[in-house]
Amino acid sequence: MVPCATDRGEAVALTALDRTLLQRCLNHEPGAWNDFVDRFLGMFYHVIHYTAHLRSVSLAPEDVEDLAAEILLQIVANDYAILREFRGNASLATYLTVIARRICVHELTRRTAIREAPKLNGKPEVPSRSRAEGNLENMEEVQKLLRKLPAREREVVRLFYLEGRSYEEISTALHIPVNTIGPVLARARKKLRESVAPPTAVKAELEKKPEEKPR
Repeated sequence: MVPCATDRGEAVALTALDRTLLQRCLNHEPGAWNDFVDRFLGMFYHVIHYTAHLRSVSLAPEDVEDLAAEILLQIVANDYAILREFRGNASLATYLTVIARRICVHELTRRTAIREAPKLNGKPEVPSRSRAEGNLENMEEVQKLLRKLPAREREVVRLFYLEGRSYEEISTALHIPVNTIGPVLARARKKLRESVAPPTAVKAELEKKPEEKPR
């Protein structure tokens, strides 16, 4: 095992469980990612809530889900680059906590800046058409953009955004784990943003996360 130092100078070992899980993820073994999410997702939620509390930021449930999805998305990016950079100088949980906190701080800062921008510019947003007409047009554009996604991602996005299904309902309908739906939605939004440059209104529709229906 690879030892690491604690605040007391004692040696802490990377557990056999985490070492095996880490290797399984890097080898792309079936079920490895689901096991990783099951093991660390609760910790990521704690980091999100604690970081938001320290920065006096109020988060809605969908904001927490979005931040958790962003953390998971960045962990798998570039063939698990974040996991490959782990050198065993701390426990895996400690390493991931630092990573998750860094991502949270970056995202919270970015979102705060976006919210404050209209106030600084002194230009309140004025809708140019009725909300109903705008939403109808947006939905037609979303349908066109969905065709650019792989079949499974397209189904998840369609059920969540266009039919307003909850994570649990999507999980049942598509026979996929509930905790994979957030990352799939985040990945799909990223692909759509990168593949096209839709009108601002359409981008807003894609990036908007409706509240989950009560289970």
